[in-house]
Amino acid sequence: MTSDSSARDTPSVERFSTLAAQLLADLRCENVRLMNVRGLSHVCDLILIGTGTSDRQMKSVAEELAKLGKELGYSCFNSNRDEASTWIIVDFVDVVVHLFEPRLREYYALEELWHDAPIIAWENAPRSNSA
Repeated sequence: MTSDSSARDTPSVERFSTLAAQLLADLRCENVRLMNVRGLSHVCDLILIGTGTSDRQMKSVAEELAKLGKELGYSCFNSNRDEASTWIIVDFVDVVVHLFEPRLREYYALEELWHDAPIIAWENAPRSNSA
């Protein structure tokens, strides 16, 4: 496969991020937010945030996100979590996903940090993997 056909087969980063947001919701993460931080962050283009219900659930969501990314051509660059798994970061370079337990999400308030970032509507995005 040539790089041109590979690029055509890879959905846009926006499409990947909306599918990732839907995956979080499907796996029972709460208060899922997808934010466009282009021009505001030097690290990534999009930030996806979700609140988990338990450390086990958050670990499972992180694993499923990595699988989704690999299937769609967005391999996970890195994944980190604190010792208690109250904050898990899954880095796809263009998209960084933050999974929090409720109190830590409130404490770090990333939505307030990126208050200038437009929120991207992802609910009920079509399930097709095409770009």
